[in-house]
Amino acid sequence: MSGVHLRLERARPGPVCGVDEAGRGPWAGPVCAAAVILRPRARLDGLDDSKRLTARQREAAEPRIKAESLAWAVAFASVDEIGELNILRATALAMRRAVDALSHAPAFALVDGDKAFEFGCRSEAVIGGDGISASIAAASILAKTARDRLMAALDAEFPGYGFAAHKGYGVPAHAAALRALGPCPIHRMTWAPLRELLAG
Repeated sequence: MSGVHLRLERARPGPVCGVDEAGRGPWAGPVCAAAVILRPRARLDGLDDSKRLTARQREAAEPRIKAESLAWAVAFASVDEIGELNILRATALAMRRAVDALSHAPAFALVDGDKAFEFGCRSEAVIGGDGISASIAAASILAKTARDRLMAALDAEFPGYGFAAHKGYGVPAHAAALRALGPCPIHRMTWAPLRELLAG
């Protein structure tokens, strides 16, 4: 399984779900979270942190992850919720929604990052978890592919910004489009860098 494995999962009371997010940093679009309970003998060669994989590798891994999972779920927190709650709390909300949507209730959750949110089961934060835990890496890939797919759809709804290409991140092409077109309904207007860009 490349650099990831099931050792963390096997050392915790099961079933264990891995939890990760995609989209905390962009200027536009929702934040997405996924929760995955892998089968005890899941075989997922090449599984890794989604950021280390190409889009094609992530898309190829997605159906294999789902086939090797006891349960999986993806959930979002909207742009409005990000504005109301802040990005950290909105991420926690998306993660809770994903865990709650699992068809099997987990006994333990491994969460990528430095914060173990409340999920109705015991949880543990794992810094760099998407590079060492198989279930967190699987969740990372499902969250990333789901959000990328949504941003491609939103590109058709809000053309001109390039969402399908940059997925809402603050790249130069996105900044240029914002200056030319102004913001659209999925831009995170509570974010200071975005307000500063549009005020300049």
